[in-house]
Amino acid sequence: MTNKIVAIQGDHPSKLNPSTDTSIFLAKVVQDKKYKIFYYSPKDLSVINFKVIAKGFFIKFYYNKKKFFKIFKKQKLELSKCKFILIRQNPPFNLEYISTTYILDKIKEKVKIINNPSSIRNISEKLYSMKYLKFMPSTIFTQNIIEIKNFFKNHKRIILKPIHSYGGNDILLLDKFNFNIINKYIKKHNYIMCQKYLPKIYKGDKRVFLINGKIVGAISRIPKKGSYLSNLSKGAKPVNTKLTKIEKKISELIAKDLNKENIFFAGIDFIDQKLNGDINVTSPTGLKTLYDLSEINLAKTFWKELKA
Repeated sequence: MTNKIVAIQGDHPSKLNPSTDTSIFLAKVVQDKKYKIFYYSPKDLSVINFKVIAKGFFIKFYYNKKKFFKIFKKQKLELSKCKFILIRQNPPFNLEYISTTYILDKIKEKVKIINNPSSIRNISEKLYSMKYLKFMPSTIFTQNIIEIKNFFKNHKRIILKPIHSYGGNDILLLDKFNFNIINKYIKKHNYIMCQKYLPKIYKGDKRVFLINGKIVGAISRIPKKGSYLSNLSKGAKPVNTKLTKIEKKISELIAKDLNKENIFFAGIDFIDQKLNGDINVTSPTGLKTLYDLSEINLAKTFWKELKA
């Protein structure tokens, strides 16, 4: 009989916010089905004597207690003994992140790993959107300051995003071209995504959830007053939403493509019916927020689809 263990590779639970965190939400649902949750950090993943080993701990999560988790047993675990492994640490998508995908590749034929480590490595969350430029606001990818200056001249207001960041971090709205600021930005981040600013962001973006090649739900996130960042971690307010025909058509196309790439769980974002270029595959979020808004439990959908 297969061991009923779900391993989660993620940031330490003490760093998580239980009111919004998707990893906890996923863990709680499968925990209620009598699975044991084993938790470890990327830095504690090793290959020892031909085996993929993680140093971590068994844990239980709670929503109705003051402390939302309890660590029961610290130990090393051979990860091939697990039923499922969830890769859930936040980016940046750096060499440590990439190294863990190579290590987990060794056991992906023995254990279901979500998302597939090879696929995460091959799909850069922003660069993958090059396939869908016709659905996006005017966008370039570059680290050439002259190209950025020309792009700025054409559009007057542009958004700069680091290729490998997350959560709205280091996103810059440019309405004046300052050579020194841009030069420092390029030195810090190397390749960046430059995008025409969409003023209707004040009405919010839409996060669409894709599971197993299907559209399963969506929420809208309204930036706080005076902000252009729609990330919940930056103070945006979540609300229920419906997809337009255009958004649904684009989402279905991307869901199909990601399914072919062995991406099981993803999130994509729209602003004013345009894809904003973030194809979230490393650690998609928002399921707990959707549940709080609508009582639609996509964690149950996640595990049902995964078993199927």
